[in-house]
Amino acid sequence: MKRRKIVYAFLALLLVGVGITTAGDGLKPKYQDSEKASYLSEADLEWIEPGLKLEIRDVGFSPPNVIVTFRISEDRNRGLDRLGIETTGAVSTSFQLARIKPGDTQYTAYTVRTRTSRITGEAVVQATSDSGGTYTSLGDGVYRYTLGTRLPADFEVDATHTVGMFAVRDLTSFGLSSYVANATVDFVPSGKPVTQVRDVVRTEACNQCHDPLAVHTSGARRTTQLCILCHQPQTTDDITGNPVDFKVMVHKIHMGANLPSVSGRALNILGTSGSGTGTTATGSTQAPIPEGARIAGKPYGIEDEDFSTVVWPQDVRNCTTCHQGGTQSDNWKNNPSRVACGSCHDNVNFDTGEKHPGGVQIDDSKCTICHPADTGLEFDLSVAGSHTIPTNSKRLAGLKLEITGVTNTNPGDKPTVSFKVSNTKGDPVDATKLTALGFLLAGPTEDYTFSSLNASGLPATENALATTRATTTGFTYTFSTALPADAKGTYTVGGQSYRLLTIPGSLLGQSFSVRESSNNPLFYFGVGGAKTTPRRAVVDVKKCNGCHNTLKLHGGTRTNTDYCVMCHRPKAVDDGLPINFRTHIHRIHTGEELKNEWTVGRNYNGLRFPGDRRNCASCHVNNSNQLPLPEGMANTDSPGLFYTPLGPAASACLGCHDSKDAAAHAFQMTAPFGESCAACHGEGRDFAVSKVHAR
Repeated sequence: MKRRKIVYAFLALLLVGVGITTAGDGLKPKYQDSEKASYLSEADLEWIEPGLKLEIRDVGFSPPNVIVTFRISEDRNRGLDRLGIETTGAVSTSFQLARIKPGDTQYTAYTVRTRTSRITGEAVVQATSDSGGTYTSLGDGVYRYTLGTRLPADFEVDATHTVGMFAVRDLTSFGLSSYVANATVDFVPSGKPVTQVRDVVRTEACNQCHDPLAVHTSGARRTTQLCILCHQPQTTDDITGNPVDFKVMVHKIHMGANLPSVSGRALNILGTSGSGTGTTATGSTQAPIPEGARIAGKPYGIEDEDFSTVVWPQDVRNCTTCHQGGTQSDNWKNNPSRVACGSCHDNVNFDTGEKHPGGVQIDDSKCTICHPADTGLEFDLSVAGSHTIPTNSKRLAGLKLEITGVTNTNPGDKPTVSFKVSNTKGDPVDATKLTALGFLLAGPTEDYTFSSLNASGLPATENALATTRATTTGFTYTFSTALPADAKGTYTVGGQSYRLLTIPGSLLGQSFSVRESSNNPLFYFGVGGAKTTPRRAVVDVKKCNGCHNTLKLHGGTRTNTDYCVMCHRPKAVDDGLPINFRTHIHRIHTGEELKNEWTVGRNYNGLRFPGDRRNCASCHVNNSNQLPLPEGMANTDSPGLFYTPLGPAASACLGCHDSKDAAAHAFQMTAPFGESCAACHGEGRDFAVSKVHAR
């Protein structure tokens, strides 16, 4: 091959950081309260110079050598010394080089290593970072790196090549973070335009739940475009023998406890009932796996990490939760394959035809004969149709519950609710023909201390079906629960309803039982005609749905957090533990990091939260997590914890910080007439909530 040197300007660049700092060349950065750097003095900002930016400027070839020119800088765009001599904190950089071979759709890496399999004792090849390369400093944070990996003489000059980089700058010793940046650049060595790419899943989709996506040592890999350079068919885990091809590994990790090989249950997606049984599962949202629970099948893991207890917080048939935004995101339905489909349906053996009605499949050429992308039908053999979630079916008319008014609102009265029920088109629905209809009464909105109760004394909706009455404008229901004699301020009425339906599938004899639930409307009213003050906004259900897709609890009838808090109130206790929303939700999402058992109906100690609980804003709105809290909030009854009652602040903070030491601290700072938490943890204080949770 004729010796030549070609230099390519970068075509793609991805920069990743935890915060949302904004700055320009030499400009003072504007840090958010959620970033540790925002609490540094001007003098410390000047000499520490927080942040890390990474830019691939050029890729040069002098075969067999590959030379990458890049720049590292801090938040003000000042160049950094990678050795940490002239600037604070050394910066480690790593490089990957891979190409998409002609005829392939995934990468094959040049940068590889060989390990010995613990399973077979044979050598396995793994894509990895480059080693043995050399750096040359060009000044102002610019470096030229010559890879230790050498190109083969017959490398594919017309194939898409990608250089990937990740950089880490550890400033934790200065009270800051370990800063991470990723970058990738696509190019064709011959100079031709890039036409073949791999763009199936975007990082933004991952970060709906992950906060942010951060894997491997130091959490340094943060973009899917970097991940897929190594996680492709070339690489096998030497410890478990499992493939770490991205499409296989990610499907299996997120299926986790739902994998047929793990659960011992087949996925009954096209069954005649659509219902789970002892031997089949639908793929619908699964409850957390209790801590220490034994699985029925074989564990699934990569290296020393067991993913068998992962429960994806939504229905696993929601393929487009991840497959969105990319130019090839429709691959999930347009290009079905034995490897991709078999990664979820891992009890199917395409080589023998076992559990595959289509029989033996020696390659992927015939997959689309039975499984076209999308026929427009639901529940058929098309890829999209077979992943239809019954509650999302187009055959459902929709169910909307609307509260139009509340009368009889004086202390001691039994309020009467006026309401309407309709479908999505606005056509009226007979409320008396619903399968379930209920209303909940609670107040006051400063903090719910009163609500309607069930026979067990727990907050609950009243069954409204039996006594609902039709009117000329809709329906009415009168509570059996009366407002307290001393009621004042604003109270709330909330509602829920559903109907059980059977919808036909597209295949012969196929049908599905569906619980079609309505929304949860709320209606605020002033007791005795008083001014109405809605409950303060603390969390937004849209933030819940970023990870849960559609929050559906208690049989799918509770979908609105403003409705949830009416029952999950300070005085509510179940299974001997407080179920106040601010305590219970924090405990659930702390999950496997809890110090003490949390079992309310089911055990939550095994739950694996994919985000970062320091980011309170991932759930909270309007700085509602900050102290001091509003006046008028109630103490939380907390039997089963270290002390009871918990003050309003303690009931939230001890939800995550559940150790005895934390409880003792909160108890010590609580007087009979209130808490002193804000003295140290209020905004502007040395240990403000925003400051101690900063990242």
